[in-house]
Amino acid sequence: MSKEYNVAILGATGAVGTRMIQQLEQSTIPVKSVKLLASAKSAGKQLSFKGQPITVEETTPDSFNGVDIVLSSAGGSVSKKFLPEAVKRGAVCVDNTSAFRMEPDVPLVVPEVNEEALKNHHGIIANPNCSTIQMVVALEPIRQAFGLNQIIVSTYQAASGAGQSALNELRQETQDYLEGKDMQADAKILPTKGDKKHYPLAFNLLPQIDVFEDDGYSHEEWKMIHETKKIMLNDMDAKDIKVTATCVRVPVPIAHGESIYFTVDDPTVTVDQLRAVLKDAPGVVLQDDPAHQVYPQPINAVGKRDTFVGRLRADEENPGSFNMWVVADNLLKGAAWNTVENAERLVANGLV
Repeated sequence: MSKEYNVAILGATGAVGTRMIQQLEQSTIPVKSVKLLASAKSAGKQLSFKGQPITVEETTPDSFNGVDIVLSSAGGSVSKKFLPEAVKRGAVCVDNTSAFRMEPDVPLVVPEVNEEALKNHHGIIANPNCSTIQMVVALEPIRQAFGLNQIIVSTYQAASGAGQSALNELRQETQDYLEGKDMQADAKILPTKGDKKHYPLAFNLLPQIDVFEDDGYSHEEWKMIHETKKIMLNDMDAKDIKVTATCVRVPVPIAHGESIYFTVDDPTVTVDQLRAVLKDAPGVVLQDDPAHQVYPQPINAVGKRDTFVGRLRADEENPGSFNMWVVADNLLKGAAWNTVENAERLVANGLV
């Protein structure tokens, strides 16, 4: 008889946590029991797993007694507080926060890209940032086939990337705008809750995601640069691939878009060769038929696990350089599904 696993979901009531429950229901993991954990404020709420009601519990260190797998998306400070306690009690944790991503001994894993890194875990596996995940899923098949030496990415990131409260804020601002009211009064979260000023997102674009670093890059941009290097090259400061990013929040509820400019090592590569590689790449759906206006759109990616790629075209001024447009559901592939997928691979490879 195959082993069954006791699974805990930390942050179960949040936008990502509720989707983790759904993705776990649909996964190949043989689940013996599910424990739903959250803050004291959410304790007592009723959720369900495969039709069975489950009461949400307040998280304590002892919540992880007897737990085999922890799927976590409750915020970085919560992960730092509780995941080491879970590991002490024998659990393997897949964390969707930024708490452990840059720790040298914590694998940062997108299964389609660097599944082998799971073998090096010491109890915690980190999920990359949502915007990084979809980019590396699209670029890794190209890197494997033709090499890769530069990435320039501009993101068009959905409001839900800043949490359910930001999504609610966007909806309220939109309603106010349409009713002729002042939107500024509703702006309490974006561009980032931890900064001094807040601006409306509805009918607007915000070229700031997370706080700014001293060099003028936002922390989101910093994450995309260094996470990409760690995932692809196992070194967050690797020089082999040059990466730069501009991250922008857009008034879209769910699903991030990215305009990616990249340069391969072989200047003779053609767009048709890129399409051939991407057509069969794991986790990628190629939607690239400009003659019939076929290209990825956020509205069509919502609720799907795949990463959608289109608008592939050569930079005619620079041989070996190309543009593409990449879209994925930031709450699924960018968060909940990548977390559960990592857990699936841990189970399949006997690493938990």
